[in-house]
Amino acid sequence: MDRAWKPNATVAAVVERDGRFLFVEEETADGLRFNQPAGHLEEGESLVAAAVREALEETAHRFEPAFLVGVYQWQVPNGGVTYLRFAFGGSVVGGASDRKLDDGIVRAVWMTRDELGACADRHRSPLVLQCVDDWIAGRRYPLELIRHYPS
Repeated sequence: MDRAWKPNATVAAVVERDGRFLFVEEETADGLRFNQPAGHLEEGESLVAAAVREALEETAHRFEPAFLVGVYQWQVPNGGVTYLRFAFGGSVVGGASDRKLDDGIVRAVWMTRDELGACADRHRSPLVLQCVDDWIAGRRYPLELIRHYPS
């Protein structure tokens, strides 16, 4: 068994307000793509703290996670990287409009599920729409499901 393989642990923020969901439009090797505010877990960081940080860095909105929407395992086609995504649902409370967004982030944008579905060819991964559909389906798991043991 190859012990060197490890999935990339990532987090995402799923936020709905007035029927619209918060996304980022970001530059990728494949062109401009839509994604939830999302990113990689950093060393020593809890999953919840990572979701809060990533949302702020990518959207300038302060994210308050309230529950876990789901855990997703996805491998980029043709033997690419495997991602293990923890998607958190919650709300945004204010923002820092003068804050510079992360490199590669073009803008934060609010879209309906139908608007998102209409541009599926521009999604960063199939997880983008799946997280929204899981939110709409009412998938909400308590944050207590996740335990973090700081070092």
